[in-house]
Amino acid sequence: MERIREIFDYRQMLVSIVRKDLRSRYKGSFLGFLWTFVNPVLQLTIYSIVFPFLLRNNQENYPMFLFVALLPWIFFTTSLQGATTSVVANANLVKKIYFPRVILPLSVVCTNLVNYIYGLIIVFPALLFTGVSLTFNVLWLPVILFIEFVFALGLALILSALYVRFRDLEHVMNILTMIWFYLTPIVFAISIFPESVAEIIGYNPMVPIINGFRDVLLYGNAPNWNELLYSMIVAIMTVVIGFVVFEKNEKTFAEDL
Repeated sequence: MERIREIFDYRQMLVSIVRKDLRSRYKGSFLGFLWTFVNPVLQLTIYSIVFPFLLRNNQENYPMFLFVALLPWIFFTTSLQGATTSVVANANLVKKIYFPRVILPLSVVCTNLVNYIYGLIIVFPALLFTGVSLTFNVLWLPVILFIEFVFALGLALILSALYVRFRDLEHVMNILTMIWFYLTPIVFAISIFPESVAEIIGYNPMVPIINGFRDVLLYGNAPNWNELLYSMIVAIMTVVIGFVVFEKNEKTFAEDL
């Protein structure tokens, strides 16, 4: 709680960093802010063409089946990749002034959260255009997104703290997130696996989160709360461990950078 109060005291700094990151991300590019929409749409197009043929996928409305899962996955992985190097990338700032160092990985996750929210600008029209009827269950979307945010933040804290000492971690994470992508039902439904394999994959905390997004956006159903409870417990445990690991390591950041 003391750490949370400290972050609240430095909230203006957090907002300033997030605003700066959003402005500088596409500064100088021809499409600028539109890349927020172009990148996931290009991935959606490629996956929608390739995977139905490779997997012989007959999933109804496959582009939207993929899209509502792909955007939160992009939010998750870009948060981890950006947060991993966040402390090292701001070494000069860390060495010169005092501020809660946790703001650095937190700002990365917040920036990508805002990008996801911007992405909803095209998700809702795309769903309606393809004949999906939105229901009041879409109001559960912030709850699912919050669970994913907490989980991403916990991992971001751990990775950013460890990367200060172990610089190979960035490359390891790129490999792990690629493997994690195929162990999460994003381009396919988990039902394509035998029941025994699907049960093992179900321990992946991202599975209930991705299924939750599909439930409220694509199918108009309430999320499976039993499954989401598991993801929420994992997320809370991860963020608690993340704060402990980060606080233990930040004492030597200035020496290790």
